[in-house]
Amino acid sequence: MKKILSRFAHYANSTSPGPEEAQWYHLWSIGIYTGSSPAALAPASGVKNPVLTRDDVTDVCALMVADPFMIHVAGTWYMFFELYNRRSHGEIGCATSPDGFTWTYQRVVLAEPYHLSYPYVFEWQGEYYMMPESVRAHEVRLYRARRFPDQWDCIGTMLKGHGYADCSILRDGDRWWMWAESSQGRCDTLRLFSATDLLGQWEEHPRSPLIEWNPHLARPAGRMVRVDGRPVRFAQNCFPDYGTEVRAFEITELSRTTYAERPLGQGAILGPGGAGWNQHGMHHVDAHRLDNGQWIASVDGWRKVASLLDNIDPSKMWLGKQSKEHQ
Repeated sequence: MKKILSRFAHYANSTSPGPEEAQWYHLWSIGIYTGSSPAALAPASGVKNPVLTRDDVTDVCALMVADPFMIHVAGTWYMFFELYNRRSHGEIGCATSPDGFTWTYQRVVLAEPYHLSYPYVFEWQGEYYMMPESVRAHEVRLYRARRFPDQWDCIGTMLKGHGYADCSILRDGDRWWMWAESSQGRCDTLRLFSATDLLGQWEEHPRSPLIEWNPHLARPAGRMVRVDGRPVRFAQNCFPDYGTEVRAFEITELSRTTYAERPLGQGAILGPGGAGWNQHGMHHVDAHRLDNGQWIASVDGWRKVASLLDNIDPSKMWLGKQSKEHQ
């Protein structure tokens, strides 16, 4: 039991606790919000949140689900997210929806010998790509769908030699830009890189690190979007607890030599719900603009539990071995 609990210490009550320090754990679930802008989101009307929990996972014993990214393909919404496999570590699961509100879990679609999370999925020139977090591999790897949505091949390494967290990517002008948290535990350092091609030579911005020693706004918190033509990045507030709330920042200058941003709106755009599935915090948003001008977003939230093993369906406790690598 002690070994099992120590695996999940990084979801406990500080940004980098040890297993002896952990007194409670973050039980993450996924919800759907809507609003007039990414800075004005609220629980979707008529939707019972959370729309996905660990109980929906059927092929492995999942301890939690988090970091949801959506993409709309041929009339269907696909959601890729981290699920924590009790038998191994973080893997990437997939769910589908006809409307973005009602979701059905499908299966684990990507697993590696190391922890995966934050499956940043996007389309570029007719191909589907995924850039999951792989801090423990000390690389940022790029995957391309061989058969969307359930077969993915690693096609190259974008950054190597360091553990970068929650890398978030944007095409702006003639370059790709990547924001990445680099402190490996403190959640307080934000770096910026750019390249002309996805698998080209990534170079660090001369103003990077953009943020140091500030856990309130350094760690990325979801997909980069545009609002009124300007890029917007989302940031986690990881103080006093990891994953407390989400803030939005409008980028006002972005070039190979300059960078500037300012808060979008007043304070946090997502935070503790006060009760229920997101009682104690939220740390992710993936917002998409709909044809009617409204926005739909997948979000996650957590509540404190004494153990991630509590209240798991006994029939799932020993379900499946570690998932096979991407098939």
